[in-house]
Amino acid sequence: MHLLNSILSLALSELVVVAGHVQPQDANTITSRIPKSANEWATAIAKADAFLAQLNLTEKVVVVTGASGSCIGNVAAIPRLNFSGICMSDGPTSINRQDLITVFPAGLRAAATWDKDLIYQRGYALGAEFRAKGSHVGLGPTAGPLGRNPLGSRNWEGFSTDPYLTGKAMYQTVLGMQDAGIQTSSKHFIGNEQETQRSNSFLEDGTEIMAYSANIDDRTLHELYLWPFADAVRAGTTSVMCSYNRLNQTYACENDGLLNKILKEELGFQGYVVSDWFATHSGVDSINGGLDLTMPGSPTQELIGTGTSYFGKNLTLAVNNGSVTMDRVDDMVRRVMTPYYLLGQDSVKYPTLDPSTLCVLGAHYSQQSCNTPARDVREDHASLVRKIGADGTVLLKNTNNALPLKSPKNIAVFGNDAGDFTDGLTYVDGTEFIQGTLATGGGSGSARFTYIVSPLEAIKARAHQTGARVQYILSNDLIARGDFHSIFPSPDVCIVFIKTYASEGSDRVDFEHDHNSTLVVNNVAKRCPNTVVVSHSGGINTMPWAKNPNVTAILAAHYPGEQSGNSIVDILYGDINPSGKLPYTIPEHADDCNIPITNLTNNTDPNGWQIDFNEGLFIDYRHFDAHNLTPLYEFGHGLSYTTFNLTTLTPTNLTDASALSPTPDATRKVEPGGNPDLYTPLLCLTTTLTNTGSLAGAQVVQLYLSFPQTSTPEGTPRRVLRGFEKMFLEPGTSARMYFELQRRDVSFWDVNAQTWRIPEGEFGVSVGFSLGGVRAKGVFSLL
Repeated sequence: MHLLNSILSLALSELVVVAGHVQPQDANTITSRIPKSANEWATAIAKADAFLAQLNLTEKVVVVTGASGSCIGNVAAIPRLNFSGICMSDGPTSINRQDLITVFPAGLRAAATWDKDLIYQRGYALGAEFRAKGSHVGLGPTAGPLGRNPLGSRNWEGFSTDPYLTGKAMYQTVLGMQDAGIQTSSKHFIGNEQETQRSNSFLEDGTEIMAYSANIDDRTLHELYLWPFADAVRAGTTSVMCSYNRLNQTYACENDGLLNKILKEELGFQGYVVSDWFATHSGVDSINGGLDLTMPGSPTQELIGTGTSYFGKNLTLAVNNGSVTMDRVDDMVRRVMTPYYLLGQDSVKYPTLDPSTLCVLGAHYSQQSCNTPARDVREDHASLVRKIGADGTVLLKNTNNALPLKSPKNIAVFGNDAGDFTDGLTYVDGTEFIQGTLATGGGSGSARFTYIVSPLEAIKARAHQTGARVQYILSNDLIARGDFHSIFPSPDVCIVFIKTYASEGSDRVDFEHDHNSTLVVNNVAKRCPNTVVVSHSGGINTMPWAKNPNVTAILAAHYPGEQSGNSIVDILYGDINPSGKLPYTIPEHADDCNIPITNLTNNTDPNGWQIDFNEGLFIDYRHFDAHNLTPLYEFGHGLSYTTFNLTTLTPTNLTDASALSPTPDATRKVEPGGNPDLYTPLLCLTTTLTNTGSLAGAQVVQLYLSFPQTSTPEGTPRRVLRGFEKMFLEPGTSARMYFELQRRDVSFWDVNAQTWRIPEGEFGVSVGFSLGGVRAKGVFSLL
């Protein structure tokens, strides 16, 4: 029976959820929630062609070279055609370097909600703020780094170490941002898995040391690192940002096999490839290799011969001497301009650039004052930030139901992560404040806070309502020395806030939290038998104090954005039932993580920085599975204040399948995302979720797939995530849940056939509330 007919046959009183098809909670903010159609793209291409037909070569070069201007990236205006240019702005979490904007939870925190609808709403609100500021392109979302290196300092900008979860988050974020009218630039493509030597450098003698080369085999590239980018392309991302590093010995921004053959041909990408800032290392090679727009550029200087860009006057010369064809230049211009028309950014109603943009940008770098008033674009986004912050908080440990708090009368708060900022409202040059709650990371993904709600402030406000007292010590140095003389009488509960800073430009060096955190936690727990630890971190940490019996509860809160305190109080007091799940694995020992940051600082070989991804598909939980390692907290783990159960898992084949998908032809061409047959539903799996507890709450049902061992190549993981859905239920109620598996979900990349192949034999499938928390199992075959 077809899935739709199955749904219609259910009793009206039964709640039905189809994975990937949940309706948005706030329909008033949604305009489409589906990718732009082929007809809409065709109409936009026609407008871009009409614009292109009016350009001379000099103007074409202007469009693809980039320019100086008010934004972090600019395409220069062409006044004679009433084209006012294109403004590009960071970043994936907020509009960096702007004033009166919302600081949203980081991508990692959004992924920890495992809630596709909330991720979409975050993207929509983020896009709405970019648009209201007059920007045209938001530089995000991020699928690279995926998180191969646990100490990678930009992992927090992305979503998860799992390509399926990251892919779903990319899809929803692209849809959300572009539904709001802002272009997305999905980044960093590809292999940008560490910051150390991400770009070229120079020795004192002038020797150029090239950026590291991420050496990735074909199967690993497709099944791991390319997977979420395919989802972004399928959602219609308007641009893809190529990364600083090299891929298999060639810089990503001039890699013909990567940009032309894989991205544009295999994935059917219709938008433009833009370089990361200063990631262009050649002119002709980059252009012919698939790069459409170089950034930051300065074409006005270029055209008079005083610039240094590889494009500009050099592109003009390349066309004139035949190194680059005019057809290729026209393709570049068409790709850059089509999204501009696709999203209606040519409309007279499109917001003008906020006059404060250049002023604030200059103040950010020069530390001078800026007096131009900013346009307030925040609307009511704080409530969404608070919601995502609470729903993305992961309850890792809760001994004897220590949480939610039961009206304590004496609360003690500890740690330098608990209080308000002391050194300003923005992190400058990747420097974290020692004092103050850590609500976002550093670098281009960071933001300027208009305000911050600190945990201490929020706990004080809540305690005041119940007549409780709040004591606190925020100095980690004082706590580490064991100086608790100011804490009297003994508190009912001690809440310790610890943090780990991560920023673009330099990778983390330690798995433990920053600022002597282990001693801080242990010293508090030594004196307080009811110690709750809250972690604000940009990635994976070890927790050597986790099994201390006096540590009764642990909460992973990641980077929550401006509502840091309110979000955590909602969970601490049980106003919201915790439903966050880990989007990565927490090891018990640092040695259990197999991939260190590669650091060859003393290398003098220009080509010496080689990083072989020899682990293949085995990162994060796949690595733990392969080596039978027991983590401290497994992938997908997250506790609740209520209880849930799942019924038997039932598979139903939806259509007949062949081992190899039909090759696209003249009647069915490659579409955005690749061969359209890859997204054909082949199997439906059914289970029923029941809230068996006494409290209302949400639960994430996760589906994991095991491939047939006899017919898949060596190097196949034991289990892979292939479905998840989040459902809120009142006590005693149930929801029938459906999971559709598409061809890509049940295939591996056949390196010989150069296509996706369904293996013969029996698949194993399990559903549960974490990787190891299996509640129901099943088997199925497709061939």
